[in-house]
Amino acid sequence: MARTGVPTPPLRPTSRVSARVPLIALSAVLALTAAGCSDDSSGGGSGDSGGKKDGPVVVATTTWEGAFAKAAGAKDVTVLVPPSTQHAPDYDPKPSDLAAVTKADFVLYAPFEPYAGKIKDAAGSKADLVRVNLDNDAAKVRDEVARLGELFGTEVAAANWRRTFDREYARLSADLKASWPGGKSPAVVSQVFTTWSARMAGARTVGTYGPEAVTASQLAGLSAKKPALVLDNAHMSTGKVLPDSGAQQVKIVNYPGKDMDLLPVYREAAEQLKKAMKSA
Repeated sequence: MARTGVPTPPLRPTSRVSARVPLIALSAVLALTAAGCSDDSSGGGSGDSGGKKDGPVVVATTTWEGAFAKAAGAKDVTVLVPPSTQHAPDYDPKPSDLAAVTKADFVLYAPFEPYAGKIKDAAGSKADLVRVNLDNDAAKVRDEVARLGELFGTEVAAANWRRTFDREYARLSADLKASWPGGKSPAVVSQVFTTWSARMAGARTVGTYGPEAVTASQLAGLSAKKPALVLDNAHMSTGKVLPDSGAQQVKIVNYPGKDMDLLPVYREAAEQLKKAMKSA
């Protein structure tokens, strides 16, 4: 991610020639599908009512980008990668994905998802391809939602969401700080894409790891920091990080669910952190 949050190592490079073959095949299937059912509404957004559009039509590669779009005021948002997919960059685009993209005004993707541009090109879409900085750090979320609101022409809705977010984030952060064990900010080791949760809790990040597996030398160095908590990335966990340190490992989720709502991500992280600090 522009160090995003998911946190995922880039895909292994493939040759341009080998990549084009399946895309051409997908385009051909799309053409046949469009010819046979020119007015099919099986897409996945709230889309085509045959009348005026209520704001931009957005296609997002995952629920994370979709949640940013929704927060920015987009109402017609289609997500391509199913939420149950463990490793989003490995997703294999289907003809139905191409069909969704042909109707889009904007296609949102993250830099570690190289298939987004291929989907747009194969479908011949005129949509604007928008790179989203997937990071749940509060300041970055505010900035990104504001930017998307400007692109979509939904600035008022984006500003309203940001006010709601600010209130909820402040409430969660205050509650977490009131739960510090012994009234002191806990020392934590965090996976590189979960540091946002440490900041929300007001915790002291004494070390980070990932996205690669922790090496023996890293393990020794992180254990020496004597953290109370290890904040692990639920989407790319490497198992117990500091098994003999006595630190509690907390699973932090970055991706929103099917509802594409970012706020529950913060509430869930706060709940897990609070529970861990109570028993620290």
